Amino acid sequence: MDEQKQFETFKNWVQRELKINLHSYKEKQLHRRIGTVMRSAGAANLDEYAKMIKSDETVKRIFLDYITINVTEFFRNKEIFDEFEKELVNNLYQKFGKVNIWSAACSIGAEPYSVGIILKRHGLERKGKIVATDIDDTILKKAREGNFREAEVKSVNEADRNKYFTKNGNQFKIDEGIKQMVQFKKHDLILDSYEKNFHAIICRNVTIYFKNETKNEIYRKFNESLEKGGIFFTGATESIYNPESFGFRKLSTFLYEKV
Repeated sequence: MDEQKQFETFKNWVQRELKINLHSYKEKQLHRRIGTVMRSAGAANLDEYAKMIKSDETVKRIFLDYITINVTEFFRNKEIFDEFEKELVNNLYQKFGKVNIWSAACSIGAEPYSVGIILKRHGLERKGKIVATDIDDTILKKAREGNFREAEVKSVNEADRNKYFTKNGNQFKIDEGIKQMVQFKKHDLILDSYEKNFHAIICRNVTIYFKNETKNEIYRKFNESLEKGGIFFTGATESIYNPESFGFRKLSTFLYEKV
């Protein structure tokens, strides 16, 4: 079996056994990542690696953590997040009176907890809800625990860090009040249905890993999940070049409003 067929067989196995659709990921990036994590596990080929994933929970967990991208930090790209904060406070709350926010592909929770800090800062924590989703159970467990490394809180200003975190050794634990503002759920952006009636959706630095047809379908579904006038907040590398075709108008480089 040639290399391409091996990868197709492996991706089919992953979808069948692990319920993750790797066919929607960009080929070159995916093959490189799978090759790296396979070799680190000591597998000689993908067939052997699949058997290791099935029989060894640790190998399975390392594979899932590596394939589902989990690079994140609080207020990632601070200037962009500041722009989102202004739109959230000065526009959405004035328009709707409350804001239901979805942090999609939330990883370890730094992003939805950042939104929680914003709402607390402006006294708006009782005027909406934050739903945070990810495909990875282990990552969601870590998010619910709310412990972060110093590098992950480096963009939190000193006043907020002192107010909303407790330092324990080299870990920073998020305040219980912020933690209780976020409802974490498992969700697959490719395979699962989307909830409705959100006023803001945040999905940053995720769709860059998907093929164009998958990415476009996600944008359409996000639009359907938003109330008219709601906003979609993308990542620093994910500018949408034709937002009108998905039912959005561009507010700024990374913010789009449903029309």
